[in-house]
Amino acid sequence: MVTTTTPVETARLFQALSDPTRLDILARLRGGERCVCDLQGDLDAAQSRLSFHLRVLRDAGLVTDRKEGRWVYYTAVPGRIEELERALARLKPKPRQLPVMAGC
Repeated sequence: MVTTTTPVETARLFQALSDPTRLDILARLRGGERCVCDLQGDLDAAQSRLSFHLRVLRDAGLVTDRKEGRWVYYTAVPGRIEELERALARLKPKPRQLPVMAGC
């Protein structure tokens, strides 16, 4: 399990998600590993632009890559997405509790 322990790391994860292209990449990786060539065609993105976005996601630990011959394949890291869910839960306001009145 991947655990973010600092606000700086949590901010880095959310910053990596702050771009529509990167959100689109992660959505396309939900079904499993994808070749960068497929992502490039699906997103109609220049190779240099796509490489930049994939590097941001990889540096944040949201995706991993593996090379096979001349191709690079990317996979989403489920533990990081779960960590984002936990980070949001930590920000959720706590229910307000009414004071206990003596003699009631």
